[in-house]
Parts: sequence; structure tokens; C-alpha cells
Amino acid sequence: MSEAVRDFFDGLAEGGGRMLRQVCGTVRFDLGYPDRVDHWLVSIDQGRITVSRGDMTDADTVIYTDAQFFLRMAHGEVKPLPAWLRNDFTADGEFRFVVMLERLFAPPPDAHHPREVAARQHPRAPAEHRRPSRDEAAPPAGDGEPL
Repeated sequence: MSEAVRDFFDGLAEGGGRMLRQVCGTVRFDLGYPDRVDHWLVSIDQGRITVSRGDMTDADTVIYTDAQFFLRMAHGEVKPLPAWLRNDFTADGEFRFVVMLERLFAPPPDAHHPREVAARQHPRAPAEHRRPSRDEAAPPAGDGEPL
């Protein structure tokens, strides 16, 4: 068994799935090695994740790939959905769990949160495009002269 694969699944169980609060189901990963196939069962119950190894029970979705490619997905080097579309791995069962893999795996190494990118590109909106804050007084109507 690969130490890196075990570390990934250990971290998954310890870290929980805050991005998976509305997900319930099971995904079995069948990871191929030259001489064997390792089975990992990931159970998700509203964000609580448990992982077991060697469990051949039925799962909502079964994902089969080689261990090296799995680690590339787990490290964010390869996005799961495009990889599935390219047939880099196979999935049998409920498609929603293939889409959900994006939440289980790390983001790409050079990824940035959209809000951070927007803040760097537009540090301050021009005053005429900003809404006044609650603390700022609203400008007087018209030209400010009393009638």
C-alpha cells in the first residue's frame, strides 16, 4: 500500500467534509497497482466522513483508477471531472459522486479564491460606483440648496 494514498485517506477522515454538509452516500475507490487492487470505502453522512480499507461492500459509486493517477487528482494536479470525461478513470454508480470529487480533492496548486483575485484586480471601486456605507451620510437631494 502506498504511504501517500494512506495519508490522503487518513487526512480525509480527520479533516471532515465541511464542503459536503448536504451529501450522504458511499464511494469506493478501487486503486490499481501492478500486482493488486486496493479498496477504500469513503462514507459521507452530512459532512461526517469515515474511511475503511479493504471493504468490498457495495457503494453508491465505485471509482477505478491506478494509484498514481489517483494521487495526481488528490494533490490537485488533475481535475476529476475532465479526467473522467477523458476516460482517465472509470466510475460506476451515481454520477453526483463523480462531480463531488472536486470537493474531496485539493484545489490545483496555483488556484486562488475568486474574491482574492477580484480584490487584486479592483482594489477600490471608484467613488461614483460605490454604495455609501451606513456610516456615510447620504448626499443631499438636488443641489443642496433649501427651497
